[in-house]
Amino acid sequence: MRTVKTLLAGDHFVRNELLAAALRAIPDVEFDFREVTLPWPLTPYGRVAEVDEASDAEDQLIEALGGVELAVTQMGPFTERVLDAAPDLRYLVVCRGGPVNVNVAAAAQRGIAVAATPGRNAVAAAEHAVALMMGALRNLPRLQRTLEQGEWRSDLYAYDECGSELDGSTVGLIGYGAIGQRVARVMLAFGAHVLVSDPYVEQAPDGIELVDLHELLRRSDVVSLHARLTEQTRGMIGAEQLAVMRRGAVLVNTARGGLLDYDATGDALESGQLGAAAFDVFPAEPLPEGSRLLTAPNIVMTPHLAGATRQTAHRAGSIAASAVAAFLAGKDPVGLVHV
Repeated sequence: MRTVKTLLAGDHFVRNELLAAALRAIPDVEFDFREVTLPWPLTPYGRVAEVDEASDAEDQLIEALGGVELAVTQMGPFTERVLDAAPDLRYLVVCRGGPVNVNVAAAAQRGIAVAATPGRNAVAAAEHAVALMMGALRNLPRLQRTLEQGEWRSDLYAYDECGSELDGSTVGLIGYGAIGQRVARVMLAFGAHVLVSDPYVEQAPDGIELVDLHELLRRSDVVSLHARLTEQTRGMIGAEQLAVMRRGAVLVNTARGGLLDYDATGDALESGQLGAAAFDVFPAEPLPEGSRLLTAPNIVMTPHLAGATRQTAHRAGSIAASAVAAFLAGKDPVGLVHV
């Protein structure tokens, strides 16, 4: 039986015991575990040296990586400095949709194979996007505030005050990956007409209409962002795009804050061009004190928690274990990252 010296660099969400249990289920392999617990999410992540969205824990990793052949992490900062301290490392699995916290080029130069765990939070993120969408359509935060303030606002039943339904509406999804596909299925079940804009999709399934971005914005009652943040998509929705949308439409972003111009969005909310908005992600996290989003009308917000379910944490461990099993069998895992 092969023994693999392994570093588990989990945190307070994807916990080391979950990772260890998933790896132990791999047959014919024994793991010699060394563990480091990183501070996320109790301490926010950020940029560390040349990598993004990582816990500031280079020194912890360097101290733990001696002799390690395999490492599994979610927020570990695998910078060039850290990789230099890991001459025996051959496999690195990141429990995220993409390894933004890894210097992938430096890893490749050192012969280290890197895999991510795509889809581990797709269910949670899709459900959260739908929840935010419905909360914005029916203005649930406003309604709750009236009760908290001791009011019984039956006048909000008035035509000009009440919300809208998904049934019969047109919902536009920008991005049609694992999360966008799940949201689309839910929207169809609600009776919505679904538009999709995604340059990587050549043909949409039955019941879904594939259109360009301009047409999606022009026709949709609700627009939900599910695209990856790249240099091409950064700032893809700004003042010009918001002006194309139907007056009173709803905008939802559970993808990445960099996709959207939030100042322009604030203007659109205040002018009524946007009827409502719902956000789980922001250009700066945590949200700065005094942000205009905190006082903008008709807005629903959560603090980047769309993927925060216990099932997501367990799923991250099981997908990571599948990647490890593939590596050790000499195969390419589903989430293999190519330079």
